[in-house]
Amino acid sequence: MSAAPSSPSRRCWRGIAALAATLLLGLVPGRFGVPDGRHLEEVLARDFLSVHTRNTPTTYYEGRQGPTGFEYELTRRFAAHLGVSLTLEADHNIESVLAAVRREGDLGAAALPLEPGTPGVIFSRPILELQPLLVYRRGLPPVTSMEDLAGLAIGTLAGAGTDRVLRELQADHPGLTWQESGELEVAELLRWIEDERLDAAVIYDHQFRLNRLFFPRVERGFLLGDPLSMAWAFPAGRGLGLVEAANRFLETLRQEGELERLVARYFGHDDYLEYVGARTFIQHVHHRLPDYAELFREAARDTGFDWKLLAAVGYQESHWDPEATSPTGVRGLMMLTNATAGDLGVDDRLDPVQSIEGGARYLRELKDRLPASITGEDRLFMAMAAYNVGLGHLYDARRITEQRGGDPDRWADVRESLPLLQEREWHSQTRHGYARGGEPVIYVRNIRRYHEILSYVDRSQQQFYLLNARMPDMEESDDALLSPAPGP
Repeated sequence: MSAAPSSPSRRCWRGIAALAATLLLGLVPGRFGVPDGRHLEEVLARDFLSVHTRNTPTTYYEGRQGPTGFEYELTRRFAAHLGVSLTLEADHNIESVLAAVRREGDLGAAALPLEPGTPGVIFSRPILELQPLLVYRRGLPPVTSMEDLAGLAIGTLAGAGTDRVLRELQADHPGLTWQESGELEVAELLRWIEDERLDAAVIYDHQFRLNRLFFPRVERGFLLGDPLSMAWAFPAGRGLGLVEAANRFLETLRQEGELERLVARYFGHDDYLEYVGARTFIQHVHHRLPDYAELFREAARDTGFDWKLLAAVGYQESHWDPEATSPTGVRGLMMLTNATAGDLGVDDRLDPVQSIEGGARYLRELKDRLPASITGEDRLFMAMAAYNVGLGHLYDARRITEQRGGDPDRWADVRESLPLLQEREWHSQTRHGYARGGEPVIYVRNIRRYHEILSYVDRSQQQFYLLNARMPDMEESDDALLSPAPGP
């Protein structure tokens, strides 16, 4: 990380004028004598759209049901709108995305801040509001204002827009200092805070919401500066046809409410992996589980699992809601993806019978496909992790474990490596790239807790039934549970 340079005073009206000029450049045809439709015609002629992006949770990554991410979904839909296929180059940071767009790409979609005046680039209309946020290490004195930043080691990402906000704030707060890097990603900044290499960082609010579960020692501070806009970047000098097509496409999504739905789908659900309280879980055990307990028992008999373990997986997946739908589109009580359901012969994911039976078989398949060197509980825990994150990412984490000198056959060691899939330093070396590697760690932990509670409840009920059998008169009088007090 390099120290940020000092900056000139903020020029608010100049920025607004530049922004307006940039937007007009993307909307007015035939500027500068360049044939307006040339770039769009090239894309249609070659039959694919070339997109440069970053391997991050807000842009693109290999998820549980294949490629996913907010900007991946947008560019996939845009390519389909144009009637062409999509090619992605994701091995980028922000600066290399812009360089690739200038040199060879059709567009850059990588959580790029709309920066008026960026050389060689034309930006689309704004897509998403980016609100800078200061986060800091839990245990430090509360950080609630600019005055609280004095003496803190602060980091941010170069070129992400947050560095520009800090430079603007520096005009009014000359003592403000920070470090910035173009090689890190948000998860690495948050890890640096937890590791005490930084005290605080400036990222975007939606990025923190997506990552906060995986970094419990990082605390929300306060919002910094005015919101920025995220936009797509296009190469200048190749006509405006593709830019105009993108702007029309994005505006249609906005008017139809689909853009808002996508934002809610990818950024509006940041707590679905959190462990609910035991009291809530017990309530669901009493009111929901009885409807499905026999289905879990049947699936357990067919697959060799403890039925309570399968029930715990089902609760983690859907809270035993047969009509549940996740933010990423997996559905049903066991939350099967479309592809997995098809492979398992499940034609109705919302049918609890098919869902539970299919989910149990899928977990069995995952467990059976693991290397024979993984045994005992380690094998079970890794199968559960693969149910959440996919076998490919689990194998990547095992390879990282080996690189770090750990045992890739022990869950305790692999559990330490999975979160590293969120950090560019590590996921750039793997076959399957970025993953929300903290998720399967929380996922397995929660299932183990639910399983423990279910086992306790099951044992308690069995003990109660045995006690009841030994005390046949118990139903006749509650007094049987009381003994006379001893005399004085």
